Amino acid sequence: MKELVLRILLVFACAAVFSLTARAQFKEEAFSQSYNDPADTLASRDSVDQMWSFKEFFHGVAHHDSTLKIGSMFAGSTVFIGASQFYNKQYWKIPIIYGGMGAAIGMGFKYNHQYRVSKKAYDAAVEVDPETTLTIDKDSKRMATYLFAGAGLVYWGGLMDGVVNYKHDIKNQAGKATIYSILLPGLGQAYNGEFWKIPIYWGAMIGSYHYWSVNNTNYKRYKRIHNEATAEDSTYEGLIPAERALYYRNAFRRFRDYSLVALVGSYFLQVIDANVFSYMQDFEVNDNLAMKVGPTVIPQYGELAMSPSRPRGQGMLGSSALGLKVGLTF
Repeated sequence: MKELVLRILLVFACAAVFSLTARAQFKEEAFSQSYNDPADTLASRDSVDQMWSFKEFFHGVAHHDSTLKIGSMFAGSTVFIGASQFYNKQYWKIPIIYGGMGAAIGMGFKYNHQYRVSKKAYDAAVEVDPETTLTIDKDSKRMATYLFAGAGLVYWGGLMDGVVNYKHDIKNQAGKATIYSILLPGLGQAYNGEFWKIPIYWGAMIGSYHYWSVNNTNYKRYKRIHNEATAEDSTYEGLIPAERALYYRNAFRRFRDYSLVALVGSYFLQVIDANVFSYMQDFEVNDNLAMKVGPTVIPQYGELAMSPSRPRGQGMLGSSALGLKVGLTF
């Protein structure tokens, strides 16, 4: 009992000696202060339950509120095409975007209709004469695919243009770096000046896609073999039995799924990387270092609440010992 009282007194003595340091580390204001600017009219809406609102978006686009965030502008522009150009006061670009998308989609439907008509005529001719000379207009199908892809490219270009011209006179915008990486992997790293990361992420994504393609091809192959070997009235005489084909089918399907997870993970990782390191662009490391040395009590054998009991040592401190602690401030 006497030894326990001495330990308690020693702990209170140490707490009194280092009380200034303790107050500096755990100030009460640190748990109650607000990091929102009182002048920020959007602070009340800056929460996880309302990350985007029509009122905020349309007020910003109409130039009634200059605090429209780039994320809100980008999210709204994905639905309301041309809104980012309107917010950036580059109105002349809006008819170009709508004209390009409209022309590409219209011509795409035209060529796709020609393909459908030729295919319908071919199917009807085959029923009458299996050796018909009619052919399917595959060129129209290919042209329709190119035109629809072109419309998507114009849409993507409009989003990219809106992000590029959003407050272009301000440097090191975390939101811009993040959206850059969403629209084009690696562009956020280029915006942050970390070009050496681009081949790493592109290598990871290309490698993941390569393995996904290889595993998907093998999965389809062994799936076809298994279906042929287990079909009713099957005449399959291949070298691979149905049991082995089933095993390889499941294995390559699992590898294909892993490759897809790696591809998606690499994409999101470079988005997170661009966001995190964009916040560190203004991080300054200087020579203002400080070191603080003071006495401390070192518990032996890791004497914590969940630690197993150890034989009690001799002396006032028991199994503990006096030592020094070193703190660095930078």
